[in-house]
This record gives sequence, structure tokens and C-alpha cells, in this order.
Amino acid sequence: MRDNINLGYFLEVINDVLKEPEIHKMDNFIQHGNITTLSHCIAVAYNSYIMAVNSPFRVCLKSVIRGAMLHDFFLYDWHDKNKGFRWHGFKHPKIALNNAKKFFDLNNIEKDIIVRHMWPLTVIPPKYLESFIVSIADKTVSVLETFKLFKSKFQMINRKLALI
Repeated sequence: MRDNINLGYFLEVINDVLKEPEIHKMDNFIQHGNITTLSHCIAVAYNSYIMAVNSPFRVCLKSVIRGAMLHDFFLYDWHDKNKGFRWHGFKHPKIALNNAKKFFDLNNIEKDIIVRHMWPLTVIPPKYLESFIVSIADKTVSVLETFKLFKSKFQMINRKLALI
């Protein structure tokens, strides 16, 4: 791993997103296992940041963190099939993007991260390297959460640390 990992920078960017009260509504919904959508997004943001810092390519770290934090900003319980969320895997990226646009000024990379993070389930692949990184981190974190495979709280990242 490179020495470029700057936890202060990560927290600065993530906390800028967490200043928006609407984001905290994600804590009311379970994503995988017993992990809330907010905790999931923090974990994906952290793991995406680590992957981006260690990439041999030039990556916009701020967009990676912001896009990862907003990738699942859909604000409903997708587990309840009786409420019309049958096609959640296909539909939620656009719902998350529409919600994010209401509260944040997004650049093209961040928009692409949010709307393409479910690739290859959704047909159109990501346009940017940052989007691929978040997509991979999301799938990795989802498996770790579903099967309770996190080796440490820091691998998932302690929510309280991010909420400082």
C-alpha cells in the first residue's frame, strides 16, 4: 500500500456529505444483514478510497468518496416486495441519483458512479475509472456485510469516526 492514505482528507470529504440531514435517513433502512444503508455507504466510501489511493492511475479521490456515499441514497426498505420494490437492483441507481441531485451539486463522475454502480446487472458500463472502483468496492462490501465477514471494525470503518 502507498503512503498516500490520508484519513483526515477522507473524513473531511465524507463529513461534508454527512452535513446534509437527509443523508441520515439512510440509517433507518437495512441494506445487508443487519447493516444500515448509511453504514453500508460509509464502508463503500472508505473501501473505494483505499482502492483509489492505491490505483496506479490518476483518480479523483473526492468524487470517489462522494459518489460512494451517495450510491445507495434511495430511502426505502427494498426488502419489502409488497411495496413495489421487486426490481430494486435495476431501479435504485436512478432513484439514488435523483435524490442526490436534490441535495448536492454533482459532477459527471459522481453522477456516473451513482447510476452505474450496479453494473453488470444494469447493462450500460461505467464511463469513468472512479465508477468502476466504487462498483467493485460496493460488491466487495456487500458480500462482506451479507456473510458477516468483516475482519475488523476499521475495515468496515467505525461510523462514529466518520460522523465526527
